[in-house]
Amino acid sequence: MATILLVLLLATSGCGKNKYIKDESNKIVKYEATGQTLQTDILCKPNDEKSELYKEYAKYNDQLDNKLEKLPKCKDFKITSNKTNSLWQFLFVKPVAYLIIKLGNLVGNLGISLILIGLAIRIVLLPLQVKSLNQSKNMQKAQPELAKIERKYRDKTDNESLMMKSQETVAIYKKYKISPVLGCLLSFIQLPLFFAFLQAIYRIPTIYQEKLFGWNLGMTPMKGIELHNYSYLILVILIAVTTYFSFNFTMRKQQNIGASTPEMQNQMSMMTRIMTIMIIVTSFSLPTAIGLYWIVTYAFIFVQTAIVNKINRVGDNKSNNGAIKSLKERLKEKEGMKYGKDN
Repeated sequence: MATILLVLLLATSGCGKNKYIKDESNKIVKYEATGQTLQTDILCKPNDEKSELYKEYAKYNDQLDNKLEKLPKCKDFKITSNKTNSLWQFLFVKPVAYLIIKLGNLVGNLGISLILIGLAIRIVLLPLQVKSLNQSKNMQKAQPELAKIERKYRDKTDNESLMMKSQETVAIYKKYKISPVLGCLLSFIQLPLFFAFLQAIYRIPTIYQEKLFGWNLGMTPMKGIELHNYSYLILVILIAVTTYFSFNFTMRKQQNIGASTPEMQNQMSMMTRIMTIMIIVTSFSLPTAIGLYWIVTYAFIFVQTAIVNKINRVGDNKSNNGAIKSLKERLKEKEGMKYGKDN
C-alpha cells in the first residue's frame, strides 16, 4: 500500500518530468480543458484531427517520441503499433492500453471500460486475496505458539539455536497452512498492474476527450472545481469514503493478529487517517479516470473482505457449536458411567 501511495505522489509531483511536454519556458504543458499534463510518449493520437487536443499535440510534435503522423488513431491502436522501447512496455503498458481502448470501443465509453477492467483485475486476484484473508485468521491462531518459540529462544544467539528456532517456526507455519510469501506474491502481481494501468491512462489521449457520469475522464477534480463544476467534489468524497473504509477494515483485521496493544491500535488508526488524507489530497491532481479505477477497486476490496470475514465467522460458530456439543456429550457419558447408567 505504501508503494502505491508513493506512485500516486510521484505521478503528481515533479518526478518524471522528462516524459512531459514542456513549453518555451521549460514549464510542463497542461491541456487547458482538463488540467492534465501532456506526455511525450503517447501511444496513439486523438481520433479527431480537428480537435483542440490534437492541435495541442501538433504544436509540440517535435517533442513526441513518435511523431503524430506516424501514430495510429486511438480507436485503431494495436499492441504491435509503434516501436516498443522496453520489455515493460511490451508486456504490461501496451496490452493494458489495448484492452482499455478495445473494450471502450465495444461498450462505447472508455470510462466504463476502465471500470470493467478494474473489476476484472480484482476478480482475477480474488482467490489470492481470499487466501491472504484466511491466512490472517490462521496467523492469529498460530500466534500463541509462535510467541512461545520466541520466548524459548529469546536469549539464544548461537547458530544451532537459531536453526532450531527456524525449523520450529516453519513447522508451525505448515501446521496452520501459512505461507510467508503470499503477501509478497500479491504485491508482486498487483503493483505491475497498477503501474501499467496508470501509465496507459496517461498515454491514451482520447481519455481526455470522453465523459462518464458528466465527468471528463482526463479532467482533474481541481480543474473541475476551478471551472465551477462542483460535482467533482462527489468524486473526491467517493475516493475518500472507499479508501477510508477499505483501509480501516483491513487495519482492524490486522489488529486481531496476535496481541495487539492499545499503542499498536492507536498507531494503526493514525496510519489509516494519514493514508486517507494523503489519498484525498492526491486525488485532486489525478485524472478522473484514475479516480474511478480507485473507487471501484477499493469498494470491491471492502465488500470482498466483509463477505470473507462473514463466511469465516459462520464457519467458526459452527465449529465452536460442534465442539461444545461434543464436550456436553462426553460429560453426559462420563456422568452415566459414574452412576452406572446405561446410555
